Amino acid sequence: MPQRLKLAVSQSHTLHTTSATLAALSSTTHQAAKSGIHLVLFPEAYLGGYPRTCTFGAAVGGREPSGREQFLQYFHSAVDLGDTPQGAGDDWVEKRLPVARGKAYRGDGTREELEKIARDTGVFLVTGVVERCGGSLYCSVVYVCPTLGVVGKRRKVMPTGSERLIWAQGSPSTLRAITTTIAGVHLTLAAAICWENYMPLLRYSLYSQNVNLYLAPTADARDTWLPLMRTIASEGRAVVLSANQCVRRKNLPPWIRGQSPKKFEEGHSEANGGEQHRNRRRSTVTRTEDNHEITWPPADAKSSKPGAVAESTTNGSSPLRNSALVDGDDEGEDVGPRTTGAKRGQASSKAASSGADDEDFVSRGGSCIISPLGEVLAGPLWDEEDGGLLTVEVDFEDCERGRLDLDVAGSYSRNDAFKLTVEGLDLSPPP
Repeated sequence: MPQRLKLAVSQSHTLHTTSATLAALSSTTHQAAKSGIHLVLFPEAYLGGYPRTCTFGAAVGGREPSGREQFLQYFHSAVDLGDTPQGAGDDWVEKRLPVARGKAYRGDGTREELEKIARDTGVFLVTGVVERCGGSLYCSVVYVCPTLGVVGKRRKVMPTGSERLIWAQGSPSTLRAITTTIAGVHLTLAAAICWENYMPLLRYSLYSQNVNLYLAPTADARDTWLPLMRTIASEGRAVVLSANQCVRRKNLPPWIRGQSPKKFEEGHSEANGGEQHRNRRRSTVTRTEDNHEITWPPADAKSSKPGAVAESTTNGSSPLRNSALVDGDDEGEDVGPRTTGAKRGQASSKAASSGADDEDFVSRGGSCIISPLGEVLAGPLWDEEDGGLLTVEVDFEDCERGRLDLDVAGSYSRNDAFKLTVEGLDLSPPP
């Protein structure tokens, strides 16, 4: 039986409210379902937001009241998934934790809404979230199965740089891989979040579990990211999906930009989703010569000509052909090599002269899909802010073909001499 699945990464950026972002996620997933996509990865901190450019009024030895107010707004934008600060593991996944009297579920309903989206579309969802639990925030990833609901969640074990001020450290026990079967294809999947991918022992803990789908939601749009993803794919003989946000300064949430804070909406209504859908621009689906699909927004809000988009963007994939109009999403995040419609690597004269201009990209994206032999199948996708969806059909038997000459956690490991242990984590492949 063919072991092929259609996978996608969504280069989506956090919108001004959490409910609007969740509605956009729903729209993107419904769009993906219409294209026959089996699994979609969304970026790091997509729900709740990556607080790019924020200082939270902090310096060594002091914190400003304005920074505490900014953190309050960020805390309110995070989602409550109903877990415990220590992480309840299987008890949380299986919904065995106690529920408050008069409530049908724990948390704020985000988990239930994600489960509904997956169930309604038949698409397996993996998304980054900023998780509010107790008095702390965690950068997390949730795995949502269309039939079983949430089947796992993990928290970032090492926030990077200033992230350590606002995000708590997650438990390494959450690095346990997830197994599932989609369309007859057995997957062992796991996520390493952003610069966790620069932690060799963490990567090896995933390789040891025989992961064949390696997920890397990120906020890093540097030129060094793509070579890292290619190395991981080749090293682990796994398919690698990496999703990043792409966003201009003007589209950061108001509380990040220092504008008057607006009360973040509570709950997630269908009405919000409908309004978001009506306000979205139309986008273009293009197919490469290698039969890969990319969903593009129009070059500007007043034009829906596919050619304008293809001509103004360099994304590292094959020449484009067979364009068709479909509904797209109004979403997209991290600074990478500067370009705004110019060739990659050329500085925008406007950006160079304007400093912190509202039109500047604070994150240029760079989402990509890599084969088990380290080949770039799609992307990197640069400067597409409005919900670019990279799509590839993958043969997962390529992972096994690659093991002919390299299995870094098995035949190529010398495990008689080199050993790794992780506190609270079983490194054997999951059943």
